[in-house]
Amino acid sequence: MIHKFGVLLAAATVAVTGWATIAGATVPAAAPAPAQTSPPACPPVLPINGLVTASTATSLTVTYSIMLSPPCGYDPPITVSLFASRTDAEQWRDPVATAVSGPQRYGTVTVTGLTPDTEYWFRLSDVEGRQDRYVLGGPARTAAQPVCTATATITSAWDGGFVASVTVRNTAAERLDGWRVWWRWPGDERIQTAWNAVPDGTAAEPAVRDAGHNATLPPGGSATFGLLVTTSAAPATVALSCGR
Repeated sequence: MIHKFGVLLAAATVAVTGWATIAGATVPAAAPAPAQTSPPACPPVLPINGLVTASTATSLTVTYSIMLSPPCGYDPPITVSLFASRTDAEQWRDPVATAVSGPQRYGTVTVTGLTPDTEYWFRLSDVEGRQDRYVLGGPARTAAQPVCTATATITSAWDGGFVASVTVRNTAAERLDGWRVWWRWPGDERIQTAWNAVPDGTAAEPAVRDAGHNATLPPGGSATFGLLVTTSAAPATVALSCGR
């Protein structure tokens, strides 16, 4: 009996390591255990960065950089979500506006339709809807609503100069007492003469202010002034800024 037990134990031991014959029968070996898989080792780098780089009264522009691809990072396009409070942003709750990037891994996203002079916080997510856990940007404030606008029309031009007519309009809800318009020339333009306005800048950073008699504008009211400008080539348009 002792001898028989030793034979059976030896047969069982062989059976788990390969093929063994017990009483003339062939027994398959046990299946190997499945290989253990572990999550990838991701480098200690933020998968994506974001920063507000521009603002207007109704928009914020976020510049982003995708540092890592999945599974450690993200793929574009990137969605920028804006929130009205830090708490909402932390919880990804009730975004007030969103915008989507292009296919670039480094680019900008401009979110429009915002309220002037208001703070926002932003979060980032990717094309698969994965919400980034690290970047919580803000507060970023939109610019205040301008109290006035200024638009220029080139009424005549010739070799060596042009005449521009500029309309200043009060866009505020209250009376505007005094205004100033400034801009940058696209080329070698210089103001030779101004009427209904007083030059108030430099050659590099030109500006004019009201002439006194046209300083006060009611809500929606406007004033017009003119410029005689010397230049080697008249520009198609001139982008102007207006304020007090």
